[in-house]
Amino acid sequence: MIVTLLRIFWIHLRRDRVVWVLTFVVPVIFFSVFAVIFSGQSKSSTPVIPVAIVNEDDSELSRRLVAALEKERGLKIVAPEARSTGATLSRDDAKEMVHSGTVSAAIVVPKGLGENFMNFTADRPSIEILADSSDPVAPQMLSGLLQGLAMTASPDSLMQGGIDQLKKWGGPLTPEQKQAIEQAMQFMKKPADNGDKEGNSNNAGLLSVQVVDVLGQDKANPVIAFYAAATAVMFLLFSCANGAGGSLIEEVENGTLDRLLSSNLTMTQLLTGKWLSFVLLGILQISVMFLWGWMVFQLELWSHLSGFIVMTATTAAAAAAFGILLGTICRTRGQLTGVSTTAILLMSAVGGSMFPRFAMSDTLKNIGLATFNAWALDGYQKVFWRDAPVWQLWPQLLVLLALTAVFMAVSRYVARRWEVS
Repeated sequence: MIVTLLRIFWIHLRRDRVVWVLTFVVPVIFFSVFAVIFSGQSKSSTPVIPVAIVNEDDSELSRRLVAALEKERGLKIVAPEARSTGATLSRDDAKEMVHSGTVSAAIVVPKGLGENFMNFTADRPSIEILADSSDPVAPQMLSGLLQGLAMTASPDSLMQGGIDQLKKWGGPLTPEQKQAIEQAMQFMKKPADNGDKEGNSNNAGLLSVQVVDVLGQDKANPVIAFYAAATAVMFLLFSCANGAGGSLIEEVENGTLDRLLSSNLTMTQLLTGKWLSFVLLGILQISVMFLWGWMVFQLELWSHLSGFIVMTATTAAAAAAFGILLGTICRTRGQLTGVSTTAILLMSAVGGSMFPRFAMSDTLKNIGLATFNAWALDGYQKVFWRDAPVWQLWPQLLVLLALTAVFMAVSRYVARRWEVS
């Protein structure tokens, strides 16, 4: 009897392709996605950080420091237009670049850094890192990198500063001491001249580095809007897939669809009515999430109300169309469950609902742009984090509206099988 039950189980398992996919394919896909995201074993997986550099000092030390930063593989120096015109990038320009999201951070080398390189007093100039606190990786990496480059990019300045301090605190040097220091200076120059970057992780504190939050300093709870949007978008997709898509399949299985189409109702009207219903439900669902964030977690909702309304309506429209599409493509509830779960979780993982895209590699960021989640979350990020006006949301709105149109057009085409059956 047990053997018979096992045989029946195997026959059902072999025939059910959805179970095969959910049991064997989906876990492997998710393992691969998260392994790529979290793996730091290869240099190619390390995200390149776009930065802007402002050199207010223009000393030999600052020029060497900037040159060393430009050679770093993990950095992408942005502002080629300023250099091509001969203009100098200002602090305000760099701050605006961080605020708009053009760069993850900006490095400001202050005036007087070269003169006070080895002056370890409290009032020595500090290199400022203008940071976007929604990306905590960039300022931490740059802080450590600057300390390492301070030692490797200009060893002769380091040595000369030490000599000046010895003269100040210990009196004049003997000829033997001078000769030994000169020999050490010649030795330390060689790695810098050869472009040797070893020792970049040294955090000796030669530089005073100050991180300045450009965006989050006036926000009560800076990152809560991102988590609210990430969660709302992912569960909105599940609601629309199971609701809009599931209702279509249920009407087919119950015979309700045939009775509806036998009346004056057309398939276009039916799909449009279901789409509008779940657009309104999606707007309500996202609104509840953000209202809860406002009441409990101090999310700044009312000061961004216009952008929120536009993004929420467009996001709900695209999600509802996605649910309609799944309902027309899938033929059974089992297929709908398997396809929707796989598609939504994959889009959420790569698109930023499960893991922020700023910490992903450039390759994964580009892949994420093929997902619904990435465009929706970028739009909400612009509204709540960068305080962008509505007109600056046009790239995200255009993509989401285009997805809505494509999803509905494909759904209408596939739904023809119910009209002729």
